[in-house]
Amino acid sequence: MAESTSKKKGLGRGLSHLFGEAEAAYRESGIQNAAPSQVAAAGGSTLPIAFLKPGRFQPRRHFDETALEELAASIRHHGLLQPILVRPIVGASDSYEIIAGERRWRAAQRASLHDVPVIVQMLTDTQALEIALVENLQRQDLSALEEAEGYKRLIDEFNHSHAELGELVGKSRSHVANMLRLLALPEAVKALMQSGELSAGHARALLTAPDPEALAKSVTARGLSVREVERLANQAKLMRKTPPRSAGQAPGKSSAKHADVMALERDLTERLGLRVTIDGRGTSGVLAIAYQSIDQLDEILEKLTR
Repeated sequence: MAESTSKKKGLGRGLSHLFGEAEAAYRESGIQNAAPSQVAAAGGSTLPIAFLKPGRFQPRRHFDETALEELAASIRHHGLLQPILVRPIVGASDSYEIIAGERRWRAAQRASLHDVPVIVQMLTDTQALEIALVENLQRQDLSALEEAEGYKRLIDEFNHSHAELGELVGKSRSHVANMLRLLALPEAVKALMQSGELSAGHARALLTAPDPEALAKSVTARGLSVREVERLANQAKLMRKTPPRSAGQAPGKSSAKHADVMALERDLTERLGLRVTIDGRGTSGVLAIAYQSIDQLDEILEKLTR
């Protein structure tokens, strides 16, 4: 744990050095539209926009056209206020790979800029991947799926725990865990999320449904709210788990109990950030908390013993 903590803090200092100091010097110089020699004198540099190439480690899969046009209009009026982080492409002259700032680069092209401010750093593939992911996650403009995939790549590539990821991007450990759960949804549901037909809130509600894909189709067809999806998901789950009522059983009592169970499940799920199910059997029953990693189990134990 000490090694991973040291690595995490090292990355934090690296991001501060790469972005904070260079961007501050750039903004304070007031030379957003100045000549390259002026920028270099102020501690920054510019490169022809044609020298820059999209990065291999870009976590974003979709660039919103409207947002790009709005950013391009701002750049035409104010200039590019924030430099782009790049690294030289080995074996290729006058070519630089974008590590952070591809959206700004695309908008600058639309704004017809010939040169753009840059921070040039010699970075390894490992550094480039981690910085690209963390920078995008911290800016909070990725889609829910892109954010979840970014977290997964950081876990797979660097063995970060959920708690470490939370500190890296300024999120809680439960938020990271809940976002990662979205990756377990069927591909058809994730496609609806990517197209914008399903919100992240709808997707989280679908996680508890026995058949998320079928319920997702109902959401898009009927325009259901998140609360309605939660209710339908819980109803479907209870119907699957509850045996048919015997002929001698009094009507009404069971359904009232189910409503209480559903409300309690929702409350516990929201409090813990993990899926909670309650299987009542008369006056006794079983309460189950679903977890997908040791970090999530550790978080549950922390909350129960706090």
